[in-house]
Amino acid sequence: MLPLTIQGFDLFDEASNVFIPVKGQTIMLEHSLVSISKWEMKYKKPFLSREPKTREETIDYVRFMTVTQNVNPLLYEHISDKQIEEINRYLDDPMTATTFKKEEGKGGSARVITSEEIYYYMVSYRIPPEYQKWHFNRLMTLIRICDEKNKPKKKMRKGEIARRNRSLNKMRRAQSGSRG
Repeated sequence: MLPLTIQGFDLFDEASNVFIPVKGQTIMLEHSLVSISKWEMKYKKPFLSREPKTREETIDYVRFMTVTQNVNPLLYEHISDKQIEEINRYLDDPMTATTFKKEEGKGGSARVITSEEIYYYMVSYRIPPEYQKWHFNRLMTLIRICDEKNKPKKKMRKGEIARRNRSLNKMRRAQSGSRG
C-alpha cells in the first residue's frame, strides 16, 4: 500500500465571506484489480492501454485505489503533480523479486487486456478471489507464473538431442570404465 499525505487548505465561502479550513489527511492507496475494474466501469475503456490518462481520469483512479474510509472528496483535487509522479512510480513497481527471461523473437504484447480478462485468468488458474486486492503487478506476476507452469514443455531440436545423448554416453562410459 502507498500512504499519501494530502495537505489541508482553506476554501473561501463567497456567500458568508469567510475562509473554511479543510483538514489534511493521510490516505492509503492500493493498486489492485478491484480499483482497475471500478475505473473501467466508469470510463468504459481499458485502464491498461498505453493511451495517456487525463488528470481527471488519474484522480478518479486514485479515488478507486483509496482504502481509507471517510476521505473528504475535496482533498483529491489538491493532489500535487509531484504526488501523481509518486503514485505512477508505485503503479509501475513490480512488488516482487520474480523475474522472467525474455524469449527470443518475442516482444511485448500490443494487445490491451481488460479487467474481465484478468478475472477470467484468476478463475482459470483457480486463484482465490481475495487476490484481486493484491497489488496489481503482483497478481499479474502470479498469473504469468501459472501460465508458464501450465505450458507444454518445449520440444528439443534434433541437434540438441544428439548433443545431450553424446554427453550422457560419454559420462556413462567414464563411470563404467568402458570404451563404448
